[in-house]
Amino acid sequence: MDVARNIDPDEIGFDPARLARIDEHFGRYVDGGQLAGWQIVVTRRGHVAHSSTYGMRDAEAGAPVTPDTLWRIYSMTKPVTSVAAMILWEEGRFELTDEISRWLPEFADVRVYAKGSALKPYTVPAVEPIRVWHLLTHTAGLTYGFMQTSVVDGLYRAAGYDLHWPDGLDLAAASVALAELPLLFQPGSAWGYSVATDVLGRLVEVVSGQRLDDFVADRILRPLGITDTHWWVDGDDAERLGALYVPDPRTGRILRHDQFGAVARRKPTLLAGGSGLISSAYDYHRFTQMLLRGGELDGARVLGPRTVRFMARNHLPGGRDLAALSTGGFAESIFDGVGFGLGFAVVQDPVPGRVPSSVGEYYWGGVASTAFWVDPVEEVTALLFTQLMPSSTYPLRSQLRQLVYSALVD
Repeated sequence: MDVARNIDPDEIGFDPARLARIDEHFGRYVDGGQLAGWQIVVTRRGHVAHSSTYGMRDAEAGAPVTPDTLWRIYSMTKPVTSVAAMILWEEGRFELTDEISRWLPEFADVRVYAKGSALKPYTVPAVEPIRVWHLLTHTAGLTYGFMQTSVVDGLYRAAGYDLHWPDGLDLAAASVALAELPLLFQPGSAWGYSVATDVLGRLVEVVSGQRLDDFVADRILRPLGITDTHWWVDGDDAERLGALYVPDPRTGRILRHDQFGAVARRKPTLLAGGSGLISSAYDYHRFTQMLLRGGELDGARVLGPRTVRFMARNHLPGGRDLAALSTGGFAESIFDGVGFGLGFAVVQDPVPGRVPSSVGEYYWGGVASTAFWVDPVEEVTALLFTQLMPSSTYPLRSQLRQLVYSALVD
């Protein structure tokens, strides 16, 4: 389905000529061979002010980006899983301060890395149990194997937990295996981007009694009229999927990444709550509009408005920002002046990061260079879809912010 522009931009405070700079700027990435293609959607006050596509979803096949192109959104799955968890929280099924071992007993006696090598790590007992809010804020002490910045990351990779996980495991088995690995830090003491949302997805399964994909479909996707968002694609949908690319280290031009690109075309055993979804611009547009409207869209209420506002507050210990608490090794976001809420980053002060935005804006992105943000102050949402790994290759996200906010003139 299409997310077409449905209003003259100047009616909602955008300068049309300035919005046109978005396509001119990002078009140069495609013309220079640095991206295959992209799709961008900008809204304000519930109206689509800008919607455009450019280039190829599959350069080798000569297939252009179309409004219904499907994209691997990787970590943009995390806000969806976080919303799923908060639906259960609203029902009183758990408190944010509850120990997750109540439902996931494998996490009852976790240990924390203290020193030593990957061959002989020395660990100590956790002094604080992992709680639900730790999973939502990435302060649990879990990590990702692909970070490659610590001994614990190496232990994850040795166990098969890199960008993709070992074959044959479901979410329950993966949760058990992850609990056997040491934590990177004591729960609640730092921020480390991690598999926490995958563990949160397992928590959703246990608390709800449903598979994660069934719960998400029943409580989020179907009520919002979202039909193209799944953990895999097949049949005709596979033809709409954008190809995955990496930059050539010599020229910077795109190279097809077939190894990871094929993963999305087979039904997974493990439903990764932190990285598994494939989606469309139309679908994620509806998800962000639900958030902007305080948990409701077209009469379907997913969350209460106060819950959404609570999620979009900075929940990091001491109200500190990610620059102060991050364990490092992550390049998908600017950390200065940015906190973290229950499922996404939250802007506390845009000045330290030198990127325009509003205080209270919340956002996240995926490793294939997709991104979104929701700005409750300006009532703006923005979506960027392309398929280039890693997301740190080009400053696409900060540049889109520059272009969008400089086009606001009211």
